[in-house]
Amino acid sequence: MKTPNAQEAEGQQTRAASGRATGSTNMTKKKTSQKKQRGRPSSQSRRNIVGCRISHGWKEGDEPITQWKGTVLDQVPINPSLYLVKYDGIDCVYGLELHRDERVLSLKILSDRVASSQVGDANLANTIIGKAVEHMFEGEHGSKDEWRGMVLAQAPIMKAWFYITYEKDPVLYMYQLLDDYKEGDLRIMPESSESPPAERETGGVVDGLIGKHVEYTKEDGSKRIGMVIHQVEAKPSVYFIKFDDDFHIYVYDLVKKS
Repeated sequence: MKTPNAQEAEGQQTRAASGRATGSTNMTKKKTSQKKQRGRPSSQSRRNIVGCRISHGWKEGDEPITQWKGTVLDQVPINPSLYLVKYDGIDCVYGLELHRDERVLSLKILSDRVASSQVGDANLANTIIGKAVEHMFEGEHGSKDEWRGMVLAQAPIMKAWFYITYEKDPVLYMYQLLDDYKEGDLRIMPESSESPPAERETGGVVDGLIGKHVEYTKEDGSKRIGMVIHQVEAKPSVYFIKFDDDFHIYVYDLVKKS
């Protein structure tokens, strides 16, 4: 599974060339804790940057500064300092405290709110949201790699794109899935008896998880702390989690059926 280098982030990568950004770029390689910068002025008068194109430098430890451009997709209501960003040439969605993270250098607003792109086939979009799918990617030597996952929602702002996550890599990605579906690279899997239609009606039972802190124990016994930041409307048992030591957005089913 190929990943783009941080230096290539400004250039749009083809899917065959970039594969998935799962943590090998300079920006994602380090799992250090985000430091809260002290002494910055209040952000109450700061402009709303959701929907804007941005650029900034990124400085991690002793590594060289890299440059990034992207689109701010959303501001997390439960933690307004946290933004969801889609960077050019990168397939996964990052969660960053753009105004507070000391690693973000010289943040610039490149343009005002970008025009919200529209999805071409609304009926097909509604068909794939919430569905388990098999997504095909081109491997290193032209081979096809099959990734099983779930389509979660249309992405905000970039409406022609869709949020998706995968069993082998449960972080938040976004792709133009309708194109993949029409090209035969996205297949909806048959409905499983494990996910009855009534599941859509259970969302209210677990709404209280938003804003809760969670603890995850890794294989080496170390623990990481995070916060539940979003509930997936199409699958109410599925939530987005932002860990303190990472800027990927993780997607977990927090209401596993026994």
